[in-house]
Amino acid sequence: MKTLLSAILMVVFSVGFHAQSRLETAKKTAAENKELILLNFSGSDWCIPCIKLHKNIIETEDFKKLEAENVILYINADFPRNKKNQLSAELKKENAALADQYNPKGLFPYTILLNAEGKILKSWEGLPSENALAFSKEIRSVKENQK
Repeated sequence: MKTLLSAILMVVFSVGFHAQSRLETAKKTAAENKELILLNFSGSDWCIPCIKLHKNIIETEDFKKLEAENVILYINADFPRNKKNQLSAELKKENAALADQYNPKGLFPYTILLNAEGKILKSWEGLPSENALAFSKEIRSVKENQK
């Protein structure tokens, strides 16, 4: 009986600790590498502005350079609706916890730039009006002002 209770408690605590593992890992890495965290809330299979954001900004070379040059760590909190695109239960729970903390209004797309402590430095509601290069420059500017 003790073994069963111990196993149940371990599962409960591991789920609790894992609920924000991507963000917690990103915070640790960002602190070590002096990076910022870009957290994007999207509906990848139903939100047209989200799809445009990914295609026109996030999937571009200008944006990928931000990651490659250790300017940002990127986290996508996705909320797909189609059955074929569903995420694991664990990832759904983690995304919901991120939304509770950073996107309580349920905006899509909603993109926020965080420091290594998780403080919001800048946010974009909806599809950013900038192109990928201007968006990337804006992120670099925020990072420069953090020094």
